[in-house]
Amino acid sequence: MNSRERVLGALDFQQTDRTPRDLAGMRSTGISAFAYAGLVRALDLPPRLPRVYDIGQMLALPDRDVLEALECDVVPVEMDTCTNAIDEPERWHEFDFGGRLPALVQHPDHFRVRSDGTVTGGSPDPGAPHHLRMPPSSYVFDEIHGGQPLDLSGELPFQDLAELAESLGGPGVEPDRVGNVAAYCRRVRAATDRAIMFNGLSAGLGYPGGFPSWSMICLTEPDYVHRYHEIVTDAAVRRVEALLPAIRDSVDILMLSADDQGLQDRTILPPALFRELYPPYYRKVIDTVRRVAPEVKCFLHSCGAVYDLIDDFVECGFDILNPVQWSAGGHSPAEWKSRAGNRIALWGGGVNTQSTLPLGSIPEIEDEVRRTVDVLRDGGGFVFCAIHNILAEIPGEKAVAMYRAVK
Repeated sequence: MNSRERVLGALDFQQTDRTPRDLAGMRSTGISAFAYAGLVRALDLPPRLPRVYDIGQMLALPDRDVLEALECDVVPVEMDTCTNAIDEPERWHEFDFGGRLPALVQHPDHFRVRSDGTVTGGSPDPGAPHHLRMPPSSYVFDEIHGGQPLDLSGELPFQDLAELAESLGGPGVEPDRVGNVAAYCRRVRAATDRAIMFNGLSAGLGYPGGFPSWSMICLTEPDYVHRYHEIVTDAAVRRVEALLPAIRDSVDILMLSADDQGLQDRTILPPALFRELYPPYYRKVIDTVRRVAPEVKCFLHSCGAVYDLIDDFVECGFDILNPVQWSAGGHSPAEWKSRAGNRIALWGGGVNTQSTLPLGSIPEIEDEVRRTVDVLRDGGGFVFCAIHNILAEIPGEKAVAMYRAVK
């Protein structure tokens, strides 16, 4: 059984030779670039500069020898711009993040280093302001208010929906780009027997403008939200219809939405309100995927205490739920597995990244992984990875122990 067969078998709730594993199939199952060198050392592999492919989160694109050493079964493809399935040294250029992290990036001219070691990110135009910043004490880039300002003395930030519809009009993906992406995906398919997760076709739903303001809009102006969702899902359907026919034979999983709906102890929106405002529009996009590429699996990333929304995610049509954050909301891995059943596969949940991974000993990590995996893999429908990314402070030995504890 090769990696692709293993992943697809698990997603179809079949018995596989071992539990499939993922590291960085998408941008919430990866590893910090600051932790990556430690992982490489712990695996006794030759040192190398990390390829930083997600700048905001400062995530490393794992090398294939790392995937092999950890027995990982998935590779990402991001449109026609990024993958780790093939070698593309011409895309990557050296950049030193303030003397703290020599690395490879695709666009070194997008960064500046201040005299105090703060790194800023933004436009390569020398006169343009940079809104992203990573001070020497931080391991990620951030913006003021996390990029989600809320002025309680002002008006809520409604968009002009006619302008939004006009801006999202058109064919979805230009024909030349379709050809380039399709050729890129074919190269990846020919180069690997790992399952391929495609990142680049999004349903477009979530919290536009940020969690605080959008939550208030959902509560106070549901008719506006319905119209907004109609516009963005119509555009998403056009993108799917334009691109997916050209890549469907070269990809296995479609990372369709990163839509965090949970806090640490509850859902962000009341479940009944989420049920009214989101599933009909997800269903419209996923029905299009089913019509165009019925074999491709639809992947949802939704952080937090979303246990009470699992039935709704099933109703939306998703095949896969990530990151399986059983550490939020008071429900055990067994309860998550029981609720999901054989209706939606669970991708993640392998170890608690808020407490056990950073604070526990290696034996404690191994014990939690074994216990959790025994529950979540029962009956298939499970791909192993941590609950969200492996953060900068995690020693490589812990990451290795986590993966090697998986059956």
